[in-house]
Amino acid sequence: MMRTLMAGLAMLALAPCAAAQETEITFTAQSGESVVAYEGRFDVPESREDPDSRMLSLAYVRFPATGSDPGSPIVYLSGGPGGSGIGTARGRRFPLFMAMREFGDVIALDQRGTGDSNDIERCVSSVSIPDAEAITDDEYADAYRAAAEECRAVWIGQGVDIEAYTTVESAHDLSDLRRHLGADRVSLWGISYGTHLALAAMRQMPGEIDRVILASAEGLDQTVKLPSRTDAYFARLQDAVNTQPAAAAAYPDIAGLMRRVQSRLEAEPVLLQIPLEDGSIAPFLLQRRTMQEAASMLIADPGSAAILLALYASVDQGDYRLATGLLQRMHSPGEPIGLWGMSTAMDLASGISDARLEQFEAEAATGLVGPYLNAPMPQIRGVWDGFDLGEDFRQPPVSDIPTLLLTGTLDGRTYPEGQIEAVSGLTRVTRITVENAGHNLFMTSPEVGEAMARFMRGQSPVGDTITVELPDFTELPF
Repeated sequence: MMRTLMAGLAMLALAPCAAAQETEITFTAQSGESVVAYEGRFDVPESREDPDSRMLSLAYVRFPATGSDPGSPIVYLSGGPGGSGIGTARGRRFPLFMAMREFGDVIALDQRGTGDSNDIERCVSSVSIPDAEAITDDEYADAYRAAAEECRAVWIGQGVDIEAYTTVESAHDLSDLRRHLGADRVSLWGISYGTHLALAAMRQMPGEIDRVILASAEGLDQTVKLPSRTDAYFARLQDAVNTQPAAAAAYPDIAGLMRRVQSRLEAEPVLLQIPLEDGSIAPFLLQRRTMQEAASMLIADPGSAAILLALYASVDQGDYRLATGLLQRMHSPGEPIGLWGMSTAMDLASGISDARLEQFEAEAATGLVGPYLNAPMPQIRGVWDGFDLGEDFRQPPVSDIPTLLLTGTLDGRTYPEGQIEAVSGLTRVTRITVENAGHNLFMTSPEVGEAMARFMRGQSPVGDTITVELPDFTELPF
């Protein structure tokens, strides 16, 4: 009798949700591993304020629960904004998606405007940043503002209600997803911008959420990070470098190195010649801004920070081979400014307050990466007149929903101080610090997954700190 009952429960766990129309698929990860899963879609209004709004079809993949007593569905919220949850499930985090099935169905969601839920064409504007001419920060901002204005008109002309792409609308989508799945509640599991959405949902739909896992949290007033906190990150990076004698000798003063290189390039930019695949050469002017943009892209994790250190050190020595190689990989000569609808709109809507903008601008004047960590925000702030969710949205949510916060000490995108502020209104937070981890901390140690599992079981953590090994900062990860 017991064996029959358990078999019946297993069949229920493997069957599609009763309330949802889904298709069974074989889901194959990039590793080659495969698993039975279910593709589903649900319809939501593009704008809930417009009774005549067109409908959007949002896509997800459901990985059925494997545990004997599964809880609420667990919805994965990807970062960006603009990342694909389905795409993430195919990548390095696939084993974690599989492990989380112990606690309920795991839903890899493509949020509105992303992945298989996107029908907005990427806008390639008519505005370009000149490759071989020096421009000021203000001219850079003006170019992106012009591109954002142009792209808004393009999207509207294509029938897209682009101003409906806000975190508030996405939180409503999560409520609709819960109903579509036939679930009383859902748990949320997010990273980076996905935590921004999760925090908004905790305020907007608190009675519909069981538990929340936040990694590399971005608060509702943190779309634009403060340059002083980026500088504090570089101080932590220096401390980590100093634990390795060879790296400490190579990089004894990271901040001094960066300021020296940037000052030199500000006074005298260097014209590089970038070899192209067709055998031609493209000129590119290496400027202070170029280095700050590169730094902003390379500080997410300790491994990429090693590239940053080597880049600045080589330029400091007059060796531009690494800079040239990176430009070959990352830059398309003469390409106009292109913008994605969802990510542009989400950032503009979440915005930045007047007071925080004033603080940002004062700090950016002397900050190591200047105003470029979250470019083109805040450069395009306010470019769509009246399109901002406002100060009430940007207040930290107040909630007693059980929440796990995972923070990497070498996260160069969302900083520990800001993550504490982001959850300041939550009363049931379990905080775990992952020493030496960066922004993408999930797969840095099996202990991270174990901590998530204990939280989902309602158990206390083994400890409040997980320590992972640092990369060798004198070696490039490629």
